[in-house]
Amino acid sequence: MTGVQTCALPICLFAIPCQARAEEFAPRSDGFIRDWLLLAPIQLAADADGAEAIEKNQIPDEGLLKPKAGDKVTVRGKELTWKKVKATDYFLDLNAICNAETEKTVGYAVTYVRADEERKNLRLKMGSNDEGKVFLNGKLLLKTSEARALNQDSDTARDVTLNKGINVVVFKIFNEGGTDWQGCLRFTDASDKAVTNMVIRLEP
Repeated sequence: MTGVQTCALPICLFAIPCQARAEEFAPRSDGFIRDWLLLAPIQLAADADGAEAIEKNQIPDEGLLKPKAGDKVTVRGKELTWKKVKATDYFLDLNAICNAETEKTVGYAVTYVRADEERKNLRLKMGSNDEGKVFLNGKLLLKTSEARALNQDSDTARDVTLNKGINVVVFKIFNEGGTDWQGCLRFTDASDKAVTNMVIRLEP
């Protein structure tokens, strides 16, 4: 009599591959975004003018950037890598992150804001040291062409809409020189109350 053998197929044949969920963060209690992808420092000429530098694209189509951590970019002959960073305070301290005191440098910070539904009538507020520029979903919303110290909410864009799904924020900061090279960004509602119930991601 021949025994009947059963064949146990490996469980892995039936396993459904799972994609790792993107890490998600929340703004600070005062609304400031602390989690970013950073590309810095981009070194410009010693006589670079901040007002001109903030206008020009150091990277093609700078307002449409959609990087991932580890992506490499060659700028002015130097290869740089997009890195995950987290501000220790309400602002990004780029010199501290780069572990150097820089001068005539540009940094790009990108973050992804996920909204479960469309959100209208928001305000986007920027502070920068020195010149700064902010795009939301490819649209230029804020820009300052003057060297200045960092202050919260120095510039405000009104009637801002977050689309349902992923929204891309590109924050460009130019450093004239000195120890301070900084930037801060947050969303508020129309009454200037900080928006904290949003999801921050570092993947598109």
